[in-house]
Amino acid sequence: MIAHSTSESSEAYIALGANLGNREQTLLEALTLLNEHPHISVLRCSALYETEPVGYVDQPAFLNMAAMVSTNLTPELLLAELLSVENQLGRVRDIRWGPRTVDLDLLWMHGETRDTELLQLPHPRMGERAFVLVPLSDIVPQNEASGLHTFVHASLSVLDGKDGIQRWKTCNWPTESGRSGS
Repeated sequence: MIAHSTSESSEAYIALGANLGNREQTLLEALTLLNEHPHISVLRCSALYETEPVGYVDQPAFLNMAAMVSTNLTPELLLAELLSVENQLGRVRDIRWGPRTVDLDLLWMHGETRDTELLQLPHPRMGERAFVLVPLSDIVPQNEASGLHTFVHASLSVLDGKDGIQRWKTCNWPTESGRSGS
């Protein structure tokens, strides 16, 4: 049998976006589905930001956010779970950077680097995307030891395009201590 997890938990950061249907509800459903996985706990989430589309611009505005999770899944298995959640919530991949019910990207995982066809960690374009960095800056602790906090804030200080991002709503995700034991 394939090992589904490691013995130690790691922190991972995920970017979430949606621009079709009830965007807020879909993002919260994605967080709920992740949190219901026995090897994933959603620890905190950023505010929700309304953002202009990037790349393919003939589409509705996005809601974007970031979440910090604790998991003992390998990066590859966490990515598989993210893709499964996308599928459960109706994600269709027709147009590159096109409209979507939900998009979940694994940005960074403590102590992990990957450069494979399926997974690159840290995410190779996160430093170029204000719609990722602004929400991420809400949740990366200042004392984060790997330098992720420094990277996020340094990238934001030189990045253009932040004016296309508007804080939309606070995410009231329960804290880890408030998580039910079910």
